[in-house]
Amino acid sequence: MEMAMARKNSTKKRIVEAAWNLFREKGYDDTTIEDIITASGTSKGTFYHYFEGKDALLESLSDLFDDYYEQIIPTLDPEMNTVDMLGTLCHLEHQMIGRQIQINVLAYLYSSQVVTKGDKHLLNPNRYYYQLIRRIAETGIQRGEIRSDMSVEEVAKYYSMCERAIIYEYCINEGSFDLGEFTRRMIPTLLEGLRAKHEDEGLPDIEEE
Repeated sequence: MEMAMARKNSTKKRIVEAAWNLFREKGYDDTTIEDIITASGTSKGTFYHYFEGKDALLESLSDLFDDYYEQIIPTLDPEMNTVDMLGTLCHLEHQMIGRQIQINVLAYLYSSQVVTKGDKHLLNPNRYYYQLIRRIAETGIQRGEIRSDMSVEEVAKYYSMCERAIIYEYCINEGSFDLGEFTRRMIPTLLEGLRAKHEDEGLPDIEEE
């Protein structure tokens, strides 16, 4: 049973990866379902088993984001300050998005989440994205690096709100700036509100006579 599930997940992932490689190379509009089937080495029946059509693949963008987070996290120093870790994750993720995802596809995905009455897959609390952010938040609160008057869920919500705000700014400006560089400069300021303030911070040094 587990092996069958792993094969199913592997097949779906192969279709998703092939599709997004083609979207990046040819553009979303110029990529056909036949192109995706050929590139993924699957069949038409297999494709339609997982996706109703090409537009349905837009929902898999959240999986692509999560896969990249999974690749990033092992490369970071686990002893890094957790607020700085969140900022680094956001910067690297946005750097990838800016380089690999077409602005019109990204804008369509985010706008669809606003008007949809169905599953808002970007907000799915079971996504690896939210599991990771909650884990970092919990560690940060325990270490005294993230303010303790916020719950883990509140920290996760605040981070995701800041992250989406930058993406929104990027989309309404039609991708007119470098997303990765903009995030690198802006995210530390946005996340500073999460940082724990210690009693001795901000006090002047006392000079000994």
